Amino acid sequence: MKLDELLGLITKFIGGILTFTVLIFLFLVFLWTNPTVFSNKSVNPEDWQPKNPLTDIPDDQKHKLVKYGYQLVVESSKYMGPMAENPKVRYAGNNLSCQNCHLKAGTTRGSASFVGVSNRFPQFRGRENKQGNLAERINGCMERSMNGKAMPVESTQMKAIIAYMDWLSEGVPPEKEAEYKGFVKVEIPDIKADLVKGKEIYTLQCIRCHMEDGQGMRPDPKAKHLYPPLWGTDTYNHGAGMHRVLTAAQFIKASMPFEESTWDNPKLTDEEAYHVAAYINSFPRPQKSNPEVDFPDKKLKPVSTPYGPWVDKFSPEQHKYGPFPPIVEWYQKEYGIKKTK
Repeated sequence: MKLDELLGLITKFIGGILTFTVLIFLFLVFLWTNPTVFSNKSVNPEDWQPKNPLTDIPDDQKHKLVKYGYQLVVESSKYMGPMAENPKVRYAGNNLSCQNCHLKAGTTRGSASFVGVSNRFPQFRGRENKQGNLAERINGCMERSMNGKAMPVESTQMKAIIAYMDWLSEGVPPEKEAEYKGFVKVEIPDIKADLVKGKEIYTLQCIRCHMEDGQGMRPDPKAKHLYPPLWGTDTYNHGAGMHRVLTAAQFIKASMPFEESTWDNPKLTDEEAYHVAAYINSFPRPQKSNPEVDFPDKKLKPVSTPYGPWVDKFSPEQHKYGPFPPIVEWYQKEYGIKKTK
């Protein structure tokens, strides 16, 4: 064998070793940064707990957007609302925070948790009568619950909130997703909501946090609400889901009084939650523009939607305060549609 041929073989051999070494190194780096990829360990659903954003978000560049999304959720007014330094990112029109409805930064069962939410989109929504994505759902909240305007889909704020929701939705056992979806069910009372009873319940259970005037607690006007206002000018508008008595009753049953009720151990009965939800929603609040375009197929409108038009002949008063079972029965009979709220 000639010397130049031998040198060529040696060069190829050394090159192969170097390439193999680089590949092994890159593989080890991948395993280091993705430790669960080849894990055979399965989490027992009973032992599983949602991530804690205060302690579990890694402090690295990869999770920077997730951490910002968390900040937007817990201090919405400061970062994307009326108190934001940059007027261009004042998307929220009130001083609520997302977590006023999605409790504890979206990690609490029974309060429209973000846990697993990314796994449920795209989904059909009757309010728009189409398949919608997660960004559209977030903007629905921005325009209604936050009484503001839609965020550009490509904005850093939108990307951050979705990144946070994606992070909370990672690795959720399918058996647990249902527990964290939406609100708890309420057995609809076959009576009209009683505002007098609602006020009595509010006085006993709600007034210490939300105050007699319903304006909540905000010791510092330059800070977020300690407890949010429930009516007036600085709260959700009349197009929000929370303005529907049955939806509000579901939220209240599982979550209020705060830190005293849980989805599986509520303090209020279904009927008590129903009456106090009606009382809260009996007061003036901001009005969303063009509510008549909601639910292009009016048959899909929830029975407790308090604004028209409707395809039925029930009064606006009954659509707001009930009794709702006759409306539910009418839609079942006329259209074969089974409504739950």
